[in-house]
Amino acid sequence: MIITGSEFADGERLVLDKALVTALKERRNALLTALESREKPVYGVNTGMGRLAGIALDARQQAEHQRNLLIGRAVGGPPWLPPEDVRSLLLVRLRDFLQPWSGVSAELVQFLVDRLNDGFTPAVPRGGLGSSGEIIPLSHAFQTFLGIGTVLEDGVETPAADALARRGAEPYVLGPKEGASLLQGSPLAVMHARRGWAEARQLIQLQTLTEAMAIDVLGAPREVFSPVMAGDDDHLRRLLEALTGMVGAGPVRAEVVQAPLSVRVAPRALAHASRANTELHETVARWQTMPGDSPSFVDGEFLPGTAYHAVDLGLRMDALTAALVHLGEISVQRMHRLLDERFSGLPAQLTADPGPRAGLVPLHKRAVGELHALRRLASPATLGSIDTSAGQEDVQAFAWAAGEQLRAAATHLFAITACELVTGSQARYLAPDGVPGLGAAYEWVRSVVPPVEEDRPLGPEVERLIAACREDGLTGA
Repeated sequence: MIITGSEFADGERLVLDKALVTALKERRNALLTALESREKPVYGVNTGMGRLAGIALDARQQAEHQRNLLIGRAVGGPPWLPPEDVRSLLLVRLRDFLQPWSGVSAELVQFLVDRLNDGFTPAVPRGGLGSSGEIIPLSHAFQTFLGIGTVLEDGVETPAADALARRGAEPYVLGPKEGASLLQGSPLAVMHARRGWAEARQLIQLQTLTEAMAIDVLGAPREVFSPVMAGDDDHLRRLLEALTGMVGAGPVRAEVVQAPLSVRVAPRALAHASRANTELHETVARWQTMPGDSPSFVDGEFLPGTAYHAVDLGLRMDALTAALVHLGEISVQRMHRLLDERFSGLPAQLTADPGPRAGLVPLHKRAVGELHALRRLASPATLGSIDTSAGQEDVQAFAWAAGEQLRAAATHLFAITACELVTGSQARYLAPDGVPGLGAAYEWVRSVVPPVEEDRPLGPEVERLIAACREDGLTGA
């Protein structure tokens, strides 16, 4: 794919447009000229960093400084980010460097593009990152460009120098300010926000489907799902309209006056999650309009920034995690009602032979275990600052940690959702006269997890359904 700007698709081979390379060179020349003519100190270029920012560097020290920035801060360790997250992190950094305020060289941008194209995967720590920004994970990520540190190849840690040599690439030699630019901003938090938003969007769609299945199986009265009840809440109205489209005016059990609360309130919880997810997406979009370097090179001037403090991203991710936890609670409760013959009118535990066979109660226990782990992620990760750098850095955003929690929450909710999809499919299999509009969804689930006519170990099948939910989402249904 030819890159002409900061927006491009993932998963394709990237090629820099010639006009873009020319623009990068012009910006770099302007930055170097401004550095040479500037009398005042430029943070991180001809000064130390953090508490040592007041120390001026001579010409020899400046030549070593950019390299030292990436080496001395690499104090992290495993567990490492998975390869797909590392690639996304490198892509976010590439987008940053294509912005007009960056000023890194075209050679560094090309080196980054080449490493994306050849599958170069730095070993980047997932935790133990107590800096005010993301200098620890970013130093691990980008010291590998210098042939220092380790990369992951087939899950095995390999010296970065060896990995570069196998690719026929020489270690990169940093120019003025490039080491500092590699460490600035919050690309790790942005990566988590982007990927967390996409995962949450899938989960909201899938949880809307499991809610529709529960309405169908339990024969729930439909009046409570009327879109008119949404008022001015666009998210709630869209959810209610989607549910109405799926379940329509299907059969209602005559003896049911009100469905269980977990069925009735699910649209409101889904609407809140949708709103929280939209707000996260809007925050990420705003980040793309703001200079992320510090200092950034704007209109010929070096301006300090605060993009290392991604508190708005972190708090949005914390809020979305809490919303996903609540969806998990509702899903597990709803699943329990589907297994209870008093609510479903179906055989107990959704087995045709209650007693000799356990049916799907063990599957509910898996969901309960996932929920137990999910709930522990609801504590905000963004809060809890501690002094570092002798008091120079006295506040941290921990937005990367909020992202880790959001992604972990999504993993648990995907498992809960898969368990409920199997339960809804099994319930409708035992009572085949359901809402026609959900027929394709039931068949999609059964193509991965066939109906349970005899007890069998469902673990591997559930894992395959989780993978299908992540890959196909509602497309398969």
